Amino acid sequence: MIVEGKTVKAQIWDTAGQERYRAITSAYYRGAVGALLVYDITKRQTFDNVLRWLRELRDHADSNIVIMMAGNKSDLNHLRAVTEEDGHSLAEKEGLSFLETSALEATNVEKAFQTILTEIYHIISKKALAAQQASANTALPGQGTTINVNDASPSVKKGCCST
Repeated sequence: MIVEGKTVKAQIWDTAGQERYRAITSAYYRGAVGALLVYDITKRQTFDNVLRWLRELRDHADSNIVIMMAGNKSDLNHLRAVTEEDGHSLAEKEGLSFLETSALEATNVEKAFQTILTEIYHIISKKALAAQQASANTALPGQGTTINVNDASPSVKKGCCST
């Protein structure tokens, strides 16, 4: 995707919430800079599991990870088991971005990825800028403090090797 004129590449891993992947979650979290927690608006249990996945993310991932929550299958509004207000409320309480999507109708899917990648881009850009500034403020060789090793006081030698 293009974010602020820059090409941003993302590697996306999808566990589909399957329990069999829980044993290798640390591999998923290691180095992750973003996570998209998706639940099915027609299945309340998937929404209830969001808090468990969120806790695992916060326990195992970097503290600066960008997390977005998305309620999917908004095209099945007539089968809705989780209100949009419930989604917004949980996201706000947990400090997450939120939107509802429909993979079937391609509604807000691109927007979800654009939003999370833009947030990640901003965080990484700030870190890179801070690192640049820190290295610019570091003294270069030859610009440090001069230490004179020739002490003006008379030298007194002690021990076995004194002359």
